[in-house]
Amino acid sequence: MTIGFRVRNRDRVIDQEWIDKFRELPVANISDSMHRLYAGGAQLRPMHREGKLVGRALTVKAPPGDNLMLHKAMDMAVDGDVIVMDAGGDVTHALMGEMMLDYAHRRGVVGFVLNGAIRDADAFLEMNIPSYAIGVTHRGPYKNGPGEINTPIAIGGMVIMPGDLIVGDADGVVVVPIDDAAEVYDRTVAKHVAEQKQIEAIKAGTHNPTWFNDALAKGGCELPSTN
Repeated sequence: MTIGFRVRNRDRVIDQEWIDKFRELPVANISDSMHRLYAGGAQLRPMHREGKLVGRALTVKAPPGDNLMLHKAMDMAVDGDVIVMDAGGDVTHALMGEMMLDYAHRRGVVGFVLNGAIRDADAFLEMNIPSYAIGVTHRGPYKNGPGEINTPIAIGGMVIMPGDLIVGDADGVVVVPIDDAAEVYDRTVAKHVAEQKQIEAIKAGTHNPTWFNDALAKGGCELPSTN
């Protein structure tokens, strides 16, 4: 195998414990807990009807509009995998449609993150398998290759290593690196609890945010006199 045309197995994957724990946490809070630096970008939008995406990354790198390696990745997938594919952000040709979605689901794939387009959009809504892409087109893909499987990829600045934790909801997608899962989980839970307290305070009419005054203080400024 040469660079640009490689198929590898994953050396490690996120433990099921973390998949179960992160399933209940909002993507926005997870992202905030990583200083908003591990998000897939606003272009990745849900193509399914509803539901959470949580699973292990099986990564694919391919030329724009080519799904040869996506087919291979589906054959390699095991229960709980999320296929994450960087195809250069091109939306001229769809990377997959209804038949591939059905096949992958039967293989145990729990979702997709595609830096490219899909087709058969109604089927994605009907089957409701958590899937994210950046566009929709009826034009089908090529199957020429080359490409890579289970090598590092990046989508919208989000770097994904094979086996990393992928989490998606209606707001978009984030990646949690394997080695950082415990820290990110603790920070996310703490933020979620703090936000729930803020929501309760807002409902009770006792919420008194200090962000504006804090920002003024940091800048060495004072509010003008009201006289």
